[in-house]
Amino acid sequence: MRASSPKLRPTWWDGLAAAIVAALAIFTAAWYYGGLARSGPLTAAIVHRGQVVQTVELDRLTEEMTVTVEGTYHLTVTLDKTGVRVSESDCPGRDCVHTGTITRAGQSIVCLPEQVVVQLSGGGSGPDAVLG
Repeated sequence: MRASSPKLRPTWWDGLAAAIVAALAIFTAAWYYGGLARSGPLTAAIVHRGQVVQTVELDRLTEEMTVTVEGTYHLTVTLDKTGVRVSESDCPGRDCVHTGTITRAGQSIVCLPEQVVVQLSGGGSGPDAVLG
C-alpha cells in the first residue's frame, strides 16, 4: 500500500517571492516601454543610401518642415513637433507613405526601393506614467 503524499500549501515566503517577481516585471516594462532608458529631445534622422541627409530636433520646430529626397524615386518627408511622415513618394508600393506618422523614439519609416530610412531617437527625459 502506498502512502499518500502530503498536500503542499503556499507559505508567506512564496507570496513574497511572487510579489518581488511581479514588481520586477512591472519595473522592467515601465523602463523599456515608458521611456525611462531614453533621454534628450526627440530627433528625426533621414538617411538616404547610407548617408545622413538631415537630422532635426522635433521639439525645436515652430512650423511644419519638408525635406525632399531625390534619387531614382522622389520622396517628400514632412516633419512637425508631433512626428514625421513621408507625405509623397513615387516609389512602387508606396509602403513608406502608408506607414503614416511616427511619433515615438525607436519608430522608423523605410522606403526600400530608394533606400531611405527615417528614424526617431531620443525622447522625454522622464517617465510617461508613474506607477505605484
